[in-house]
Amino acid sequence: MPINEMRAISTFTKAVELGSLRKAAAALGVSPQAASQAVAQLEQHLGVRLLHRTTRHIALTEEGRQFLESAQPAMAMLERALRRVTVAKDEIAGPLRIIAPRSSFASLLWPVINAFCQQHPDVQPDLHLDDQIANWVQERADVGFRIGSPPEEGLIARKLFVVPLIICAAPAYLERYGVPKSLDELSAHRCSVFRHPATGLVYPWFLKIGNEVVQRDFPPALSTNDAETELQAVLDGMVIGQLAGFSAVPHLRAGRLVPLLTQYMTDHMSVHLFYGSRRAQPARVRKFIDFAVERLTDSPDHVLGDSEIRDMAGTTIGLSS
Repeated sequence: MPINEMRAISTFTKAVELGSLRKAAAALGVSPQAASQAVAQLEQHLGVRLLHRTTRHIALTEEGRQFLESAQPAMAMLERALRRVTVAKDEIAGPLRIIAPRSSFASLLWPVINAFCQQHPDVQPDLHLDDQIANWVQERADVGFRIGSPPEEGLIARKLFVVPLIICAAPAYLERYGVPKSLDELSAHRCSVFRHPATGLVYPWFLKIGNEVVQRDFPPALSTNDAETELQAVLDGMVIGQLAGFSAVPHLRAGRLVPLLTQYMTDHMSVHLFYGSRRAQPARVRKFIDFAVERLTDSPDHVLGDSEIRDMAGTTIGLSS
């Protein structure tokens, strides 16, 4: 139903309730002329007269009485629905649909989601991890995370932190197979490669040489489409892997992994948070966006400082001597 018909019905029912078109106009914040015109247009649309009216008084016609009896319950229900939505959008409660790639993102996002829900226990997070997500609208997403730019035009992206690709190995691997001191030596080592979960295509290793990012392929001792499996294989000393910084950081700090050939570490990718326009967003969505941005932007939990990298890289000297 067009919105002008809704306004006309509202004007009609309010006039009957208050006994005057002038009072209805004042209550609705319109001019008496606009109120009178709205009722007249409604009558014209229905093809019946709803009100007997003079400059001072109004009275229902029989058709007006029948229409009012039918319209009042529906209008009351509509008003309750409008109030409910208006109140709900200001409450930090209700479902929160979050989408992100499956690869490595659960460990990144869960601490943020958990902390947010500790503060706002009436929020119901719905976390969908899938490397094949492509359609923001069909996924009914409130907030998304991904490495790189947003998946669709019209979305707003907030850069959270840089994701370096770090060549890593476990100390046990280096003790058994030695420390590669160059890319040529790396070619002779047991390396892992990652396959895109959706396409099956093998990702090359990305290396920063000078100011350029180049791609290199290494003979794989292991290939997998699961980032957690690749990480575990590197931790177990089976292979050398090129890992996303936020996956490797806690293990590097704990000494379970050692960074290798850090002069080739890339910094061309970043994790982004993305969402639709903030206009008319529910409070729970606005609050989560602000919370996630505050918690994750350049977070030291996921980003290594330059001095840390240098100190960690220095440990390979002892292993190779």
